[in-house]
Amino acid sequence: MDGVDLATTEGEFLVLLGPSGCGKTTLLRMVAGLELQTSGDVLIGGRVVNQVPPRARKIAMVFQSYALYPHMTVAKNIAFPLKAQGVDRKLIPERIHRAASMFGIERLLDRKPRQLSGGERQRVAVGAALCRQAGVLLFDEPLSNLDAKLRVHMRTELKRLHQAVKSTMVYVTHDQVEAMTMGDRIVIMNFGAILQVGTPLEAYDKPVNRFVAGFIGTPPMNFFKGTLTKNGERGSVELEGGVELPLTRPAPQGSNRPVTVGIRPEHIHLSADGRGNHHRVPATIDIVEPLGRDVIVSARSPAGIFQMQTEIYAGVRPSDHVDLWFDMDRAYLFDRETEWAI
Repeated sequence: MDGVDLATTEGEFLVLLGPSGCGKTTLLRMVAGLELQTSGDVLIGGRVVNQVPPRARKIAMVFQSYALYPHMTVAKNIAFPLKAQGVDRKLIPERIHRAASMFGIERLLDRKPRQLSGGERQRVAVGAALCRQAGVLLFDEPLSNLDAKLRVHMRTELKRLHQAVKSTMVYVTHDQVEAMTMGDRIVIMNFGAILQVGTPLEAYDKPVNRFVAGFIGTPPMNFFKGTLTKNGERGSVELEGGVELPLTRPAPQGSNRPVTVGIRPEHIHLSADGRGNHHRVPATIDIVEPLGRDVIVSARSPAGIFQMQTEIYAGVRPSDHVDLWFDMDRAYLFDRETEWAI
């Protein structure tokens, strides 16, 4: 892992986002004290905790596998870390009841983990962590084992929990939808390095490089190889197949510069109806994927294959020859060699 310099604010919901193997879980485990950093300091509440064991760091962690004791009831699973902390036994029933009420698991207290569904186990694991009244709650992909519908529900529950308890939460995921919907800020990582830190909207609207641009957004951003030519102040980009896209902002320095053009599916339209500066690209519809109100359309053009998102009522069908309009006010340019935004 490269040198990482990252700070959270008190009460923040911070999401570590990136593909498998990028280092996000390793970073989380360093905060927890389960992994030791080779250099640098870990501070919690302004206190250096490099030599402090995990149990004394005032953190609580929820694992992907939930880490519940199979031979204990739900109530005993919640009580166990409290007893280990030395909490007064008279206070433990009250804390269990409070957590059970918050997560709607009162009827599960006498059951064992094998008798619970995935969503119920997840609630128990979060309830047990919350009972510790830790300063920081750490989550390592806690929703990845749940089905799609339950994941959506539990995202809402965790966000509601954060608003209620106002604890600092650090959440690891590879799912950009989770990151966008839950995080106050997102830390986007790849190959052990932090690429960008910002709000979900900043990461979406102002990606610092091609990786961030392609990782954030569903469907993902389209990319086209092109050559930047400066013709006056604005210039244009010539794509493969002779497609030329005029720039709507001052052109970066350098002519005949190899670049990658990025444009999101929702910024490609079936007509130039006055929404910004559009440029026509002839295309053939390849695949139409209905999503309810919207459809994802894959299309082929001389510049390459790309996707657009439009309303299902547009009536496009495979093999249709259409003129699609790229909103160049919302296009991005990346240096072809470095892949950083220009």
